Amino acid sequence: MPFEIDFLPVGKGTKSGDAICLRYGNPFAGYSVHVVDGGYTETGQEIVSHLRTAFGNPARIDNVVLTHPDTDHVSGLFELFYNFQVGTLWMHRPWLHADQIIHRFHGNWSLSGLTTHLRDQFAILRELEELALARGTRVESPLQGREIGAFTVLAPSVYRYQNILVELPNTPAEVKSRKTSRYSALEKAFEETSRALTRFVPESWSWETLSDDPDPTSPSNESSIVQAAIIDGIKILLTGDVGPRGLFDSFAYASRFGFSSPHLIQVPHHGSRRNVTQTALDFWLGSTVGPGTERGVAICSAALNDGDHPRAIVENAFLRRGYPVFSTKGQVLSYSHGMADRGYQPVQPAPFRTTVEA
Repeated sequence: MPFEIDFLPVGKGTKSGDAICLRYGNPFAGYSVHVVDGGYTETGQEIVSHLRTAFGNPARIDNVVLTHPDTDHVSGLFELFYNFQVGTLWMHRPWLHADQIIHRFHGNWSLSGLTTHLRDQFAILRELEELALARGTRVESPLQGREIGAFTVLAPSVYRYQNILVELPNTPAEVKSRKTSRYSALEKAFEETSRALTRFVPESWSWETLSDDPDPTSPSNESSIVQAAIIDGIKILLTGDVGPRGLFDSFAYASRFGFSSPHLIQVPHHGSRRNVTQTALDFWLGSTVGPGTERGVAICSAALNDGDHPRAIVENAFLRRGYPVFSTKGQVLSYSHGMADRGYQPVQPAPFRTTVEA
């Protein structure tokens, strides 16, 4: 079955985001259209335009998947419901788990009180759910084992998601409203200071410095939906912003049906060094191979002017295991099988670097 996956160039400044458009099928029986994440508010119209020009202006999007509720993933999805019929929206809804986690919260909560509290804390998810239902779209929970078109959800499991939900001390400010889609001046200054203080260390093909115990990524990132599909023998792994724990959990589940060594893998969280470890990559991709050996490709969503992503230490780690990393950096990256050539220019993967961030 022919398919194509387009990674859109989210983020025109220094902040990266995610928006992925997929379709699979054929022109005779029809295509299934599948959108994963929507980037920032302004990304929404870009997705609409891409679907109309590159995907033949489909009358319907079969599945829309929100991997997790961070602003750079959710904000642009609203625009899709104003422009297309959407079959099913797949997203986490924390309030549906209130009865399972109420005993773990401090204070005298009633079930209805905690449910309302979670709906208020995750207001952007509530808004998206209300819009979807008003437009006649089904809303489903994308937990481990669910089938989303050709894809299977590998993580998180119900148990893991509920544990992550409890780990959230409060909803991040940028998640509360889709209108908040830019970092503050204080956050930007902090990032610039951190970049200035970054130390660099040498690496070689046989000497890897990627930590097996990095500082943890956020609980929100770890809640990311990990999806896998095998289409015409091509193995595809989409990871969102998941961290090491989610990679291990998804690998354990995928191993049940022999899914490993994908031909295409999404680099988690724009190539952050907090989201992958040597061991997690060894499990998913295999151990180090010789220079020039390719097992598959890795695609990273990173804004054109994002100087922090992807990290060279992460690009080296994927390349060692036979997965050259291609980053969007202001352009659409398309991976296809059996589909007509749409004229995208070939791009070069990141080279191996002998100096990386400590």
